[in-house]
Amino acid sequence: MRKKVFPIAIMTSVLVLISSGVSAVNESLDFTNMVFVNEGDFIIGSNEKDTQGRGKEFASVKPWFADEFPQHKVHLPAFYIDKYEVSNGQYRDFIQQTGHAPPKSWVENGYIVSLKAEKLQLVSVVKLRNLVANMFRIDVDARKMTKPQLIEAIKKHFAELDKLPVTNVTWYDATEYCRVQGGQLPSESQWEAAARGNAGKRFPWGDEFRYGVSNTGEQDWPHSVAPVGSYAEDKSEFGAYDMAGNVSEWVSDWYQPYDGTSYKSDDFGEKFKVFRGASFGGSGHYALQHYQRGSYRLFMGPNSEFEDLGFRCVKPAGKVAQN
Repeated sequence: MRKKVFPIAIMTSVLVLISSGVSAVNESLDFTNMVFVNEGDFIIGSNEKDTQGRGKEFASVKPWFADEFPQHKVHLPAFYIDKYEVSNGQYRDFIQQTGHAPPKSWVENGYIVSLKAEKLQLVSVVKLRNLVANMFRIDVDARKMTKPQLIEAIKKHFAELDKLPVTNVTWYDATEYCRVQGGQLPSESQWEAAARGNAGKRFPWGDEFRYGVSNTGEQDWPHSVAPVGSYAEDKSEFGAYDMAGNVSEWVSDWYQPYDGTSYKSDDFGEKFKVFRGASFGGSGHYALQHYQRGSYRLFMGPNSEFEDLGFRCVKPAGKVAQN
């Protein structure tokens, strides 16, 4: 989706309104909207092989399945993981609490104004009409709207964006967000266990691929990405949504080989961080199911950011009883 460049004069007047304050970090553990993953042994990785050479056919950056081998078991203590991908609204609360820099994409799409939405009252009707028509591109006739109507339309627009997963965040941004919440990014093993369940299913919903049950580009959402939790069937047995689609998700680990593999790669080491799960960016790809599997691994530099890459957090269960 092509991004529209917003007129610099209007952009400047909007940014003048934004001045985030810094407040104390919340160190308490809050398990609201998290799901419980039991202690136990979990199947990680895969012994599958690309016998048809489809990885080469699609110019994969690595041989299919190679870095998932060998399939093995890991023992994990109980933990909680976010039920949904972290949303724009949650990330905005974090920015307002800490003064952390917002994603650059928020400047481009105007969502940055939501940080100080109350100051829209200070903006003239003319500039509000420009915001509605040119920055937010809300489907209304702004020329005939009053100031209260314009502000209400903008707030409604923000409420819709609030529900989308936050994207265009680096690994460092995601790590800091989770730390402030009293948690951390999931390890690869935690993420995969939460996605595949106790039986190590290939997909969150089972072992058989099912077309259209996750957001991987088949459905035409206004922002490409869907509101978190929109796909009832893209849910693991623990109740974690969108683990096969919507946006890919950062995890904590460096990209490293599994013990016992013979596969070697110059990409292994403390160079790239792993992210997991498919995203909405795979429309039309007949091999898409390969990327929706719970064992699939991909990697990127920790300073990277993309429109289809987000995250979720985990917290240790400790002595907290299962919900």
